[in-house]
Amino acid sequence: MSETYRSRQERKQVEKSKQDQKKGKTPPKRRSFLKKVLLWCLLLVVVSIGIGAVTVAAMIKDAPKIDASKLVDPLSTKLYDKNGNFIYEYGKEKRTKIKYSQVPKMLEHAFIATEDAHFYEHNGIDIKGTARAIFKNLKGDFGSQGGSTITQQVIKNSFLSPQKTIKRKVQEWSLAYQLEQKYSKHQILMMYLNKIYLGDGAYGVAAAAKNYYGIDADHLNKLTLPEAAMLAGLPQSPSYYDPTEPEHVKAATNRRNIVLEAMYKQEYITKQQLEDAKKVPVTAGLVPKTKQKGMPYEAFLDAVVKEVERKQKNVDISSDGLSIYTTLDPKAQTFADKIMNTDTIISYPNDNFQGAFVFSDTKTGEVRAIGSGRNQYKASFRGNNFAVDIKRQPGSTFKPVFDYGPAIENSKWSTAHQINDHEITYSNGQSISNWDHQYHGMMSIRTALQWSYNIPALLTLQDVGMDKAQNFAENLGITFNNNKVYESYAIGSNTVNPLELAGAYSAFGNNGEFNTPHFVRKVVYPDGRVVNLTPKPKRAMHDYTAYLVTDMLRTVVKSGTGKTANVLGLDVAGKTGTTNFDSKTRAQYGYPSGSVNDSWFAGYTPQYTMAVWTGYTKNGQGNYMDGNTTKISHQMFKVMLEEFGTDRSSFQQPSDVYRVNNELFIKGANPEEAPPVTKKNKEKPFDIGGNKEDKKHKQEEEKHKQQEEKKQTQEEEKHKQQAEKKQKQEEKKQKQEEKKQKQEEKKQKQQEEKQHKQ
Repeated sequence: MSETYRSRQERKQVEKSKQDQKKGKTPPKRRSFLKKVLLWCLLLVVVSIGIGAVTVAAMIKDAPKIDASKLVDPLSTKLYDKNGNFIYEYGKEKRTKIKYSQVPKMLEHAFIATEDAHFYEHNGIDIKGTARAIFKNLKGDFGSQGGSTITQQVIKNSFLSPQKTIKRKVQEWSLAYQLEQKYSKHQILMMYLNKIYLGDGAYGVAAAAKNYYGIDADHLNKLTLPEAAMLAGLPQSPSYYDPTEPEHVKAATNRRNIVLEAMYKQEYITKQQLEDAKKVPVTAGLVPKTKQKGMPYEAFLDAVVKEVERKQKNVDISSDGLSIYTTLDPKAQTFADKIMNTDTIISYPNDNFQGAFVFSDTKTGEVRAIGSGRNQYKASFRGNNFAVDIKRQPGSTFKPVFDYGPAIENSKWSTAHQINDHEITYSNGQSISNWDHQYHGMMSIRTALQWSYNIPALLTLQDVGMDKAQNFAENLGITFNNNKVYESYAIGSNTVNPLELAGAYSAFGNNGEFNTPHFVRKVVYPDGRVVNLTPKPKRAMHDYTAYLVTDMLRTVVKSGTGKTANVLGLDVAGKTGTTNFDSKTRAQYGYPSGSVNDSWFAGYTPQYTMAVWTGYTKNGQGNYMDGNTTKISHQMFKVMLEEFGTDRSSFQQPSDVYRVNNELFIKGANPEEAPPVTKKNKEKPFDIGGNKEDKKHKQEEEKHKQQEEKKQTQEEEKHKQQAEKKQKQEEKKQKQEEKKQKQEEKKQKQQEEKQHKQ
């Protein structure tokens, strides 16, 4: 049937419409709908991109800034003894910082091949690696594949949390790019190699090389190819790939071989090198683990750190990476610890009895060892340290420092200078007496010091004057509260610690030259800067003053109150000192009349000086000394010098000193200080003679000595039995502690692995 059209144009339109239908074309209305859909989709994509861009921008905006201080890792401080031998490493993280020039190419290639093969090609982000990681993450949980470059790892470990989120990853990309713009590739690589955790408490490749192979930072070129590959394989799981653990040897071998394959793939090594390295056991070259079971010599190292912090302002021992060269003699310190912490050398009356001492070099002032507290008062690192912190009255040990030394220095007194020991009072009317509550008439200052009489000491101070006495003592390192001194200081009513007293006495043994007692020689900073902390010596007195005081103190040790401290074969000079309780305290605690509060001995040889304090930290039932317990300070001195005193030389008499009848005189002194001229006057070697008074005292001493020896023998037997029992208990306790420590180390290692497995 033919169709009728109004016009030719209408017919053409109908025919065109039919043709379009045959070709499958969409009618105009439908085409318009699809166009709108496409426009909306395009708009949605644009909006999504915009929202994404805004979101990313917001994430980046919240990212931390590149803070140079956070890129500087905390460095551990290393401590060395007097011979330069390593003692201990202290710090938040055990790390040794090295420079790029110290890293052998083989070690660099091992880490780059394993961690970031395109490190020298990208700008902080490896696009291909990131895309590969995203693809793998889409197939599983986010975070299953990292794809982080070395630069990103530096950012992650320095600025960001370990949490795996899209926001942190975006911030990581942004900061990695910024870091690459600010620092060179070598700088970034060293940030990484000095920062990474490589197991067993080691941070950075230098610490790890030392831990695993015993190779120091300056000799990393000694690492073999298999060793370098092993280290480069550790960051992924330091504990699991630890070759020192037998159960991890297989995993460590496989991981090392993966690193070697990566190095071969990147053409850093040849096929032959690859095969040869694989044949080497992963355990080859490993050194035995030297676990630090705790800080050794805590009291000494505490004093070391306190000295460094006092002399070097704004220093952080735990993170500044210092090398501290100390004056420590490990053998002497070990023996000192044995004296303080056991009853095998010294028989202590009870567990509350305390002691502290400083053992130093007479000529240099370098402290070799210290004793510091017993039992609950035993010194700990960063704690209270009796040897350097305690303040106690020195008693008669202060007489050479504040009385007789100043008199000889300023008035050129001879050792025969006469003083009338008679009833007197202090200037304020307060009474003073000798320890035996008697008066002895005219005597030499040698005799007065030999038997430690108080009245002659006060008379000497009053003669020389307080100002001169104070100046003399301060030149020996003694300090006074509020810069004030009192007459009672003549018999040691001020306060000192063993370190100060040792410093003062060493000057007498060093010809009058004073060296501030010190624990540190020098400090070396990570950049190589060396700070010398050894104090400069200074002249504190004339050599004749030092020698006359020394000669009188020889008498104290040879035939006076300090005989217990004498050491056969050594030229020993020293002084005893005790302090008493007041009547009120004795009555309150029931102390006997002759009870002693503090007992000191300070002495020296040409080689060593030692100042010892003993007593109790506070008053209480039974907390007093009498009889043999007052001699424990003397015994401590004696056993240390017997053990370490090797210099058998004698103190040398200066040319301006001469001896007449065993008394010393100074050339050019006032005529009244010159000896009487008789035919018998002649020079004699050191040999303390005696007068009637001396003989009387000697008889009394001999009788007292016999009684003391008998009593001491009984006490020693008693304490020996107690010591044996206590030692067995300590051994049992130590075994339990070692077992507990091993468990804690294992637990800590697992925690470290968990913390650093990012």
